[in-house]
Amino acid sequence: MSSLALVTGANRGIGLAIAKALKAAGHDVVVSYRSGEAPEGFKSVLMDVTSTQSVDAAFDSIEAQWGLPEIIVANAGITKDGLVMRMSDEDFQSVIDANLTGAFRVARRATKPLLKLKRGRLIFVGSVVGATGSAGQVNYASSKSGLVGMARSFAREIGSRGITSNVIAPGFVETDMTSTLDEKRRSEISASVPLGRFCTPDEIAAVVAFIASPQASYITGALIPVDGGLGMGH
Repeated sequence: MSSLALVTGANRGIGLAIAKALKAAGHDVVVSYRSGEAPEGFKSVLMDVTSTQSVDAAFDSIEAQWGLPEIIVANAGITKDGLVMRMSDEDFQSVIDANLTGAFRVARRATKPLLKLKRGRLIFVGSVVGATGSAGQVNYASSKSGLVGMARSFAREIGSRGITSNVIAPGFVETDMTSTLDEKRRSEISASVPLGRFCTPDEIAAVVAFIASPQASYITGALIPVDGGLGMGH
């Protein structure tokens, strides 16, 4: 059964791959983006997840034009990497605000109408570093770790209404952000991954599409790694 899906931060990278996979699975897909251009072939809406007003306005617009989004993929996020001794309050807070509080703002607004509908999917895009930690990413790892507690709390709070809440945790993915790494660093990273390579955005997207599907109706509160074995044991 096709549903209306919303993917935040979906004008490139993992978000765009997720939007394409959900569309291929037969869903009607709305993508949100904060800047740049909306990708072609999708319904789109401007949304800044760091602003409750912007999130609410985007949802109002989606509901007025296309109906109720039943599949919510909270993917929008930022990085501001740096050694902790040099990490400012703003560097820490802005990453938490976008990645963790931003996902909360989206899920909170999405949940209200879903409670009446008595079905829905909340899917949060986390990271392997939320469990393993990462030098130079105290802010980012904290934000992604927080998603797990948040998603599991949603799962407990609204599971009785048929709404599932899960976290997908990618490892190192071939994106614009990782393409800037030099060859030595890429080799080091690949060597640390049991499968010996980076992940593709499509491999992440395929797991998201499964969690959004009827076949995953009994999976909630899960942390689902797609990391080539990098986070094993965490």
